[in-house]
Amino acid sequence: MARTTDTALKTREADQPSPKAKSRLDLFKFVPFRLNRLAAEVSSALAVEYQERHGLDIPAWRVLATLGFRNDACSAQFIAQCTRTHKSTISRAVTNLLHEELIERVENEADRREFRLQLTTKGRALYEELFPQLLRREDEILACLSAQERKQLSALLGKIEQSLDLIQTSEEADAKEAY
Repeated sequence: MARTTDTALKTREADQPSPKAKSRLDLFKFVPFRLNRLAAEVSSALAVEYQERHGLDIPAWRVLATLGFRNDACSAQFIAQCTRTHKSTISRAVTNLLHEELIERVENEADRREFRLQLTTKGRALYEELFPQLLRREDEILACLSAQERKQLSALLGKIEQSLDLIQTSEEADAKEAY
């Protein structure tokens, strides 16, 4: 999972008091808790754009967004791995989006037993309408940060993603066959 080095562990241990010195874990200083809470808040703030206006839930948007940034069709498994969303959640979203005719199944030419997913014309139009709104909302959320702070935040998030072996770019996702 994480590629934490011995040096990084030793540095962390030196920077923190011994477990005996701490009487409890302060969640508001615990980075995993803070990241999770921020992710939930940001996701909810963005969801307003597609839930209220278009009736999409978060998993459905994740499917549309993943298909929207890609040049080629992809599997539901790819979407689940890329978005870190449980495959059954993605499966339900795919079923609903197929019913709404926002996505369609296409045969995988490399393996005719497998179907891939792609946006329909209707789905592409919705994606094209939504993503500028979401980018504006992202700007509103990050307005409390200067341009330099935004770059620093992006770089720091990238370092964490890299340490966890997470794919960081669309090109990298497209190139990685197993993803």
